[in-house]
Amino acid sequence: MAAKREKIPMRGFSQSLPMALLRAREAVMRRFRPGLRSRGVTEQQWRILRALAHSGPLEVTVLAESTFLLAPSLSRILPELEARGYISRRQLDSDLRRAVVSLEPRGLKLIAAHGPDSEGIYETIARSFGQERLDQLFKLLRELEETLVAETSNPAGRQQPGARPAARRRAAR
Repeated sequence: MAAKREKIPMRGFSQSLPMALLRAREAVMRRFRPGLRSRGVTEQQWRILRALAHSGPLEVTVLAESTFLLAPSLSRILPELEARGYISRRQLDSDLRRAVVSLEPRGLKLIAAHGPDSEGIYETIARSFGQERLDQLFKLLRELEETLVAETSNPAGRQQPGARPAARRRAAR
């Protein structure tokens, strides 16, 4: 006999924002994974290569933050990318505990080879979902992130003197 379910005082599991975002991410990544796999890189490795390609050399801690990878994961992934000649690492002269990661020509070549495939997937998604809706989705996700980050840095929810709410800040840009 199944246990009687008590009424749970929260929204349904499938209606939670984290789950909705994870489902959407998974649907998107199903499009990208085969191409990455065919090039012999994982999603996490690709994120690292992309971040370095767009920002230039980064300290390991900054790279971890920008790719949303935990430091232990990053420290496991970097040696593999380095062994394959995609990246290089060097210690900072000013602090030997800190290292900077750079994209190597071989890594850039991989990005150049896979870039058109990746852009083709974006075009397919834009055709299916609609370019305007995709642009709107990017905008809404950016606004959600900005709002939640702002609230985290100001947990009391009080507006700092002279600070403008995020919506007005964006409109002023």
